[in-house]
Amino acid sequence: QVQLVESGGSSVQAGGSLRLSCAASGYSFSGSCMAWFRQAPGKEREGVATINNSGGSTSVADSVKGRFTISRDNVKKILYLQMSSLTPEDTAMYYCAVARWGSCLTTRVSEYNSWGQGTQVTVSS
Repeated sequence: QVQLVESGGSSVQAGGSLRLSCAASGYSFSGSCMAWFRQAPGKEREGVATINNSGGSTSVADSVKGRFTISRDNVKKILYLQMSSLTPEDTAMYYCAVARWGSCLTTRVSEYNSWGQGTQVTVSS
């Protein structure tokens, strides 16, 4: 059974930094592509950053480019999202997700079949 547990969300001031973690179990972590998504109230879920199974290839959304970095530790089975220069527009629930077999480095929600429960990030001005 796939389990994804996000942590690290918090309330911070604009300009601050946070590191989110996603602890994974119940599947082949090192064999799976993963991603971070976020969803603000009243908005659709959007892909923030994606990473391939080895961690050698990543992509981030234009809205967070230069500020967010995705990485993974395949030994500890943890996915990370390092966030810096946070703005109020980054306020959202952040989710980690596992890509379907054969999918990778995509931000299409339909290409992910396992999701964590989310961790809240709130950025105040």
